[in-house]
Amino acid sequence: MAFFTSISRASSVSRATCLLLRCMSNVPENTVYGGPKAQSPNQRVTLSNLRQKHKKGEPITVVTAYDYPSAVHLDMAGIDVCLVGDSAAMVVHGYDTTLPITLDEMLVHCRAVARGAKRPLLVGDLPFGSYESSSTQGVDTAVRILKEGGMDAIKLEGASPPRISAAKAIVEAGIAVMGHVGLTPQAISVLGGFKPQGKNVSSAIKIVETALALQEAGCFAVVLECVPAPVAAAVTSALKIPTIGIGAGPFCSGQVLVYHDLLGMLQHPHHAKVTPKFCKQYAQVGDVINKALSEYKSEVTSGSFPGPAHTPYKISSTAVDNFSNELQNLGLIEAASAAAEAAEKIEKFESHDEGQPFK
Repeated sequence: MAFFTSISRASSVSRATCLLLRCMSNVPENTVYGGPKAQSPNQRVTLSNLRQKHKKGEPITVVTAYDYPSAVHLDMAGIDVCLVGDSAAMVVHGYDTTLPITLDEMLVHCRAVARGAKRPLLVGDLPFGSYESSSTQGVDTAVRILKEGGMDAIKLEGASPPRISAAKAIVEAGIAVMGHVGLTPQAISVLGGFKPQGKNVSSAIKIVETALALQEAGCFAVVLECVPAPVAAAVTSALKIPTIGIGAGPFCSGQVLVYHDLLGMLQHPHHAKVTPKFCKQYAQVGDVINKALSEYKSEVTSGSFPGPAHTPYKISSTAVDNFSNELQNLGLIEAASAAAEAAEKIEKFESHDEGQPFK
């Protein structure tokens, strides 16, 4: 009897311990697979989160970024989706179009963003030439974007039959796809340049039809670029998935702008040429950068930088003397004198003229 009583007590303790561990655990009870996962408002945005926002009519925020620092900023701002766009070809690499950027170059950008953005859903563009040949090529490229680039999903442009087939095949391979209609920069040779689309009836109807085709293929969202607001409103109404507008007016499910554009970061004539009319600049960061660089150049030229405040690493006077002696033994007389003179100047400025330049 004592034996069974002991077992009963042990069982009770075990249940209590398990209950305590469950209360202390940060693993959600509905998690299918194990491994601690943070339960915080800053957890990674998922497709489920986007669907919930869309269902509630809450706008989805998207920003296009290309590197680690910008990704960290998006993370801190609570942006829903970070798109690593092939527009990096124009914004970062200085090309006039998006066509030259390669898959390997895109993967570098994707990896950098993935290291910086822990909260947003990450979407990587399939660059021109990486998915047009066949659905198999599209799937292979999409797999690399996820496996090597650290993305959560991919985006592809256009809705011609081969691209619809590629989108469907990629979705069937288990990879989330964002579509893109309207102005599709990868097709500028056909479109005749960066021109808005949907400005006549046939073009507008085509945009609606291609968006519906992308939805049918399994896309979780569609970007609408450079189309009239009524056309974007019609597409948004017709689809059951979110629309993300860029130069498409206020009636989309969400909006996307390029990081550099919205910050007013780039002042060079090339970027003035490629910055779109629809972009609102929320800051003039480029002016701040130019001013800072000019001040830096001026201080280096005048000798005021670096001053004592930015010369933090010390060496004792005894070590300086011994160092100078060793230099003299090596026949480096001028170097020994330079070291001794520098130490004397630093000591002088630290004790009398702190904050002033050494020279």
